Amino acid sequence: MSRSAAWDHPRTSLYTDHYELTMLEAALHSGAAHRRSVFEAFARRLPDGRRYGVVAGTGRLLEGIADFSFGEEELAFLEQTHVVNKETLEYLADFRFSGDIWGYPEGEVYFPHSPVLIVEATFAEACILETYILSVLNHDSAIASAASRMTSAAGTRPCIEMGSRRTQEESATAAARAAVIAGFASTSNLEAGRRYGIKTVGTAAHSFTLLHDSEREAFEAQIASFGPETTLLVDTYDVETAVRTAVELAGDKLGAVRLDSGDLVAQAQWVRELLDDLGNTNTRIVVTSDLDEFAIAALQSAPVDSYGVGTSLVTGSGAPTASMVYKLVSRADDSGQFVSVAKAAKNKASVGGRKYALRKLDHHGIATQEIVGIGQRPQDDGNDRALLQQFVKNGELLPGWIGHEGVMRAQERHAASMLELPPVVNRLQRGEAAIPTVYEEY
Repeated sequence: MSRSAAWDHPRTSLYTDHYELTMLEAALHSGAAHRRSVFEAFARRLPDGRRYGVVAGTGRLLEGIADFSFGEEELAFLEQTHVVNKETLEYLADFRFSGDIWGYPEGEVYFPHSPVLIVEATFAEACILETYILSVLNHDSAIASAASRMTSAAGTRPCIEMGSRRTQEESATAAARAAVIAGFASTSNLEAGRRYGIKTVGTAAHSFTLLHDSEREAFEAQIASFGPETTLLVDTYDVETAVRTAVELAGDKLGAVRLDSGDLVAQAQWVRELLDDLGNTNTRIVVTSDLDEFAIAALQSAPVDSYGVGTSLVTGSGAPTASMVYKLVSRADDSGQFVSVAKAAKNKASVGGRKYALRKLDHHGIATQEIVGIGQRPQDDGNDRALLQQFVKNGELLPGWIGHEGVMRAQERHAASMLELPPVVNRLQRGEAAIPTVYEEY
């Protein structure tokens, strides 16, 4: 599997757990490594109280699988540390994924037991991808799920992702990407902008004001550099004084003021009144300060124009993982016939068989059930929607799923999927999944 990259990307083959390779070695020894197998990624449950999840990370995952190979450095490390034997090293030296990958497109909503990703390949090929698949999907889907709740609470007001300083650097880039998929309008993260063509924004922090001998001098410098349409941070000292100074310097063309502390509801209301009284009816108000979906919902009645969200977003707003698992659900027997297999452990059982997913819609186009067919596609009543798309065929990445195109496609899919769900998804109160998942076995 190969792709053309927009930026240099390292090999991803060691972003895995040691035991993936010990299983590979043992399977090569037994002769079972080359059995055709079907693995499935899914979540047994949603985070406590959530009504839906959002798939994200698939594009990043596909980019990473294209780079999942073992070069001289990786092989030398495995040999020197005695992770695997010589036979396994020889297998890994030639490793390239050659199977098929299906899944829910990025931006799609999912529910408990939705077959979010299906990998069809030899056991060896599918097995060693497990850790990488789960690390990407669990992180990005958690961020997108939180972001979706925030954009839902924000309504038509745009949200800005600005959480890079609250997480690890690669996670920050991934989080920005996931947030945009779930409806965020822009990010502060420049690497996300470079890789994925996402809109980036940013003005100034409190340190910029403190650097200057007065707030007035700081505002003058910013306006001189970026024009009166810039956004000025007005709560370093006294908010009212700062707003009056900003209007005096920028006039009625002042783009926005940013509030980053205090009672944001009350403060936004009187700042709006002050701006209007000063003739700046078109100057917008941006609020930041540790916002989450609940704070955004509380600001619905306030005269706020946009929200900047950081810590709560990049930590999944209380659910930092989507808790997805990756299980073998079907494999070929000695005769080459596929047999269903499933884990039976208490509270961790899986359902065997290759899955096919359909979203059942009523005559208004609103989702009522997630139908998962085992071994065969569920019957379409004519108004239903198939959920699985193919991403990789015989090891070749199919077009449209990565880069900027993939992000924009995912953003559109998310918006369409949310419109398809019952109104209960807009409630932030704890509750069950918005629609049930039903298995149909054939």
